Amino acid sequence: MIVQKQVKLPNGETYGYREREGPGKTIVLIHGNMTSSKHWDLLMENIDSSFHLVAVDMRGFGESTYNEKIYSIKDLATDMKLLVNELGLSGFTIVGWSTGGAVAMQFVSDHPGYAEKLILLASASTRGYPMYETDESGQPDFAKRLSNYDQVLEDKTRTITISKAYESRNKDVLRMIWDYAIYHDNKPEAVRYEAYLEDMLTQRNYPEILHALNTFNISTQHNGLKEGTGEAKNIHIPVLVLAGEKDLVISEQMAIEIMEDLGEVATLVTLKGCGHSAQVDDLPQLLQAITSFVFKQEEQYK
Repeated sequence: MIVQKQVKLPNGETYGYREREGPGKTIVLIHGNMTSSKHWDLLMENIDSSFHLVAVDMRGFGESTYNEKIYSIKDLATDMKLLVNELGLSGFTIVGWSTGGAVAMQFVSDHPGYAEKLILLASASTRGYPMYETDESGQPDFAKRLSNYDQVLEDKTRTITISKAYESRNKDVLRMIWDYAIYHDNKPEAVRYEAYLEDMLTQRNYPEILHALNTFNISTQHNGLKEGTGEAKNIHIPVLVLAGEKDLVISEQMAIEIMEDLGEVATLVTLKGCGHSAQVDDLPQLLQAITSFVFKQEEQYK
């Protein structure tokens, strides 16, 4: 049974999370932008019943509070450390989807000894997720990278469009975007999709997340905006990089960057026929990839 819970963190934020008890290994699930722990429901309902699952709502999403604004991925990774401490979790596999992948990488880099394995599902790159100025038709100008939070706030194509949809509770706009970019081939059944759309409206930090992704860079490379911190080199646990073959959000180049920056600890698996949401596109394929990786013996990665 999946139970929705809350926990008060020492920094004054309250985190919502969904938990499914199990006698076996613990998996911590971190969602992406425009989602929450709600969007892990298909996985939580169908994965091996032995797993103990904890799916979080990051600050400003779902049932979690947003008392203090976040401006970096590191802020969210710090929240994760406070959360796992409060819940007494260690020795777990951490799974980050999209933006959650960046948070998971930062967490593992900053706080060794908590996670045993890392799974990056359609993850933002180690070098961030860039934002560019757009022309009148909405096409990005790759010569004009946004460089600060104020510029992100003024972005008409993404920031203003989505923020206005949230403010007016316009689920039709959200559905149009997700039908194109996320659920291009397959869609959740109608009731579930409606619940996802309703859940998207809980987000209170959309511009801040875009800015955090744009400025994220734990590689040793300059990403076009800033020099990398080199923190990717602190990730020494086994990493599974799951890249959707038909992902319209995360490019093939981003997966390549992750592999280059994480080195020999990382294994790349392409999810055939999947876009940005393998949970919906091909759940059995996703579950098989996650389950086999979690159960693999450590000797295989030495």
